[in-house]
Amino acid sequence: MARIRPTQVADDGFWDDERPSRGKKVARYAAPVAVAGIAAATIGLVPALASTGDPDLPKISAQELISKMAASDAQQMSGSVKITTDLGIPSLPGGGSLADLGGAQGGEESASPDSRLMELVSGSHTLRVATDGPEKQRVSIVENAAEYSMIHNGDEIWAYDSGSNSAFHATAPKEAKAKGDHRQELPKDLRGATPQEIAKTVLASVDDTTDVTVDGTSRVAGRDAYDLLIKPKADSDSTIGSVRIAVDADNGVPLKFTLSPKSGGKAAIDVGYTKVDFGKPKASTFDFTPPKGAKVTEEPKADRPEAKDFGTKEFGAKDLKDARGALSGLNVVGKGWDSIARLDTPGGAASTTPGGDSGPGAASGLLGGFGKEVKGDFGSGTVVSTRLVNALLTDDGKVFVGAVDKDALVKAANAAK
Repeated sequence: MARIRPTQVADDGFWDDERPSRGKKVARYAAPVAVAGIAAATIGLVPALASTGDPDLPKISAQELISKMAASDAQQMSGSVKITTDLGIPSLPGGGSLADLGGAQGGEESASPDSRLMELVSGSHTLRVATDGPEKQRVSIVENAAEYSMIHNGDEIWAYDSGSNSAFHATAPKEAKAKGDHRQELPKDLRGATPQEIAKTVLASVDDTTDVTVDGTSRVAGRDAYDLLIKPKADSDSTIGSVRIAVDADNGVPLKFTLSPKSGGKAAIDVGYTKVDFGKPKASTFDFTPPKGAKVTEEPKADRPEAKDFGTKEFGAKDLKDARGALSGLNVVGKGWDSIARLDTPGGAASTTPGGDSGPGAASGLLGGFGKEVKGDFGSGTVVSTRLVNALLTDDGKVFVGAVDKDALVKAANAAK
């Protein structure tokens, strides 16, 4: 049975208490811990104070709490994180969901992080994370009978799937080595699995369409925390009801992130530490050697022409040109929580089916199994909905996407006519 060697796993409580055996695998990469670059002075804040809740902590304003987060510099830590997502992704005709389409990429034997992103968009997953500065991070995603680990140690990046005994290896490009920046080679779409990075992203987008308050206190992973509550203002068309961030009262590190939809019910995204230690992880945590018999896939070298853009041999220059052409019409309308991205596909590409059939309504017909037909001054199209993000695909090849309700998408389409 293929496993990560015991010497490659730190023997503290965080890495031993949830050791898997073999089976289904999932993946995600967690970025470094530090939350920085939040300019609290530019954010419209409601001067509420935390005066209620358990534990009993000193009063603090929302601006002071955000400043505390921005000043946090926790470079070393280890712990366990639980991620639960319930986005309400629609089912495909015949079973399965849109999330399954992404999870199939890369094949069953692939350990590449890029092939695993979509597998975390539903259900609950347990991660074990550790970081020791910008050059050493590790995350392991634990299932009932398998483990997928990604390790960054200096120039080396490894990903290993115990279920298939397969590994993926990459090295930092020459440019990054010369600059001393090893982080830029980490897969961008696999960052942000920790409460810290998610909180950083959300706070960076806060503007005058947002109410920010401190809404009591809580205990997370055995630590005292302030609860920062972020909500769209009442007149917003956003599908997001609120974002709650539990912030460590001592060091300002976000410990838990909860996003609740306006429609109510359980949280759409809930990410929080169940165990956390801000001490220095053992050096062996970041050591890795492929087990005997493991299938190892090497990422193409960064200085090869076929690897410069997406790091895969399969994605060639023509594909890149086509992708850039498809995105050339992308623009954003609206502001803040009500922002809507509009994409004009070349030649009405959205109205062409995979089999080559084209014409008005072809895309809507294909999507009809899990979307709803809508009409407006723009014509007709199909709305595909989740609990958070909705998308309108018009029959003439336009796409409108945003965390807004259906009526807002139709209004945007009418205005763009």
